[in-house]
Amino acid sequence: MNNNVELERLRSDFKLIDDLMEQKHVLWLNENRNPHKNIEGITMEEVEDAANRLQRFSSYIIEAFPETALEGGIIESEVKEIAAMKKLIEGRRAIHIPGRLFLKCDHALPISGSIKARGGIYEVLKHAETLAIKAGKLSESDDYALIHREEMRDFYKQYKIAVGSTGNLGLSIGIISAKLGFQVDVHMSADAKDWKKDLLRSLGVNVIEYEQDYSVAVEQGRKEAAADPYCHFIDDENSKDLFVGYAVAALRLQKQLANQLIQVNADHPLFVYLPCGVGGGPGGVAYGLQQIFGEHVHIFFGEPTQSPCMLLGMMTGLHDQISVADIELTNKTEADGLAVGRPSKFVGSIMESILSGCYTVDDAFLFRSLKAMMEQENIFMEPSAHAGVFGPIQIVCEGQEYLEKHGLYDKMEQAVHVVWSTGGNMVPEEMRQIYLQTEK
Repeated sequence: MNNNVELERLRSDFKLIDDLMEQKHVLWLNENRNPHKNIEGITMEEVEDAANRLQRFSSYIIEAFPETALEGGIIESEVKEIAAMKKLIEGRRAIHIPGRLFLKCDHALPISGSIKARGGIYEVLKHAETLAIKAGKLSESDDYALIHREEMRDFYKQYKIAVGSTGNLGLSIGIISAKLGFQVDVHMSADAKDWKKDLLRSLGVNVIEYEQDYSVAVEQGRKEAAADPYCHFIDDENSKDLFVGYAVAALRLQKQLANQLIQVNADHPLFVYLPCGVGGGPGGVAYGLQQIFGEHVHIFFGEPTQSPCMLLGMMTGLHDQISVADIELTNKTEADGLAVGRPSKFVGSIMESILSGCYTVDDAFLFRSLKAMMEQENIFMEPSAHAGVFGPIQIVCEGQEYLEKHGLYDKMEQAVHVVWSTGGNMVPEEMRQIYLQTEK
């Protein structure tokens, strides 16, 4: 935060800051939401281009990751109704969640088991394509399965991929980059789980650990990569390629909802709840959804009470010029993927007219929800993914102002709520048992 911006003035200007400092559950509503505003600097044509590129790579993906064969080499997850979980939440909270509750199962995405399997893998594939075409080793009309040949791996070995991560982005980048043959450096913050670091090292990835948080890992990774002309740094804070890779999910969700005969229109609102760290993954998804569904989609980001960086950056308009440390929060949370103290300005600026709001959730809820989701739906999601589950609760309990402002009260029984699950399938069994037995 700029030195001339004092905490007391912020507390005076933004009344929610006191509640954030006390780690209360907060719902911030975005007064600048304008679904009809033109978004500069990015287009749906770029998202369509990303979708087409991923289709070109599908034959390679099948060769490199045979588990994707049934889906034709497309990295995607299902959308399923979680009626039992909805009933349990309603019973525990003594509330009624109007409409239907669905889960977008990105915890089960192939290859790296999280939402990062889209954006992260996409950016690496795009870079690999660019290098190969420039070297005359590939053309867009080729069968991309040829990239799986040893001669192509030898070609990529002269190049390096680097990234800074709290965990899941590092996993996705490391797995796909190592498979292609790249050298890989993953700069990991103190919050990253040991099992994620161990998995990467087992694949030959160079993991650099930091005692500091995410921002330091990214900054150091960025500096080291800048000094190496053969290194491509994947910048979670500023990358358009990551962003459009994530946004492809919106095109696919549109088809999935249509296949289940789910309407999204003035009488059938769509609510989407996404866990948020630095903002790239949820931001890309949100952009795509807003471009497709316009004013009929209502998107909320969920963040830990100790790490509400996007809420803080957007509420104050300071974006990456303010950190959760500036309001005396620790940025310590079991939701490792969300342990980010400073948001992406690139994403926050795009979200100014798109996002409906942000809310906070404590770690204790994440673990209760984790256990309940296993018991009710037999679905395992890592703690950070459960930040999405708290969204419908916040809307029912604290969102009356929003529903009234947008004329949604009498339409909520026709609403569809989509909780975006962001990670889980890669978690080792022993770690799952620890999570399931954790009492907060």
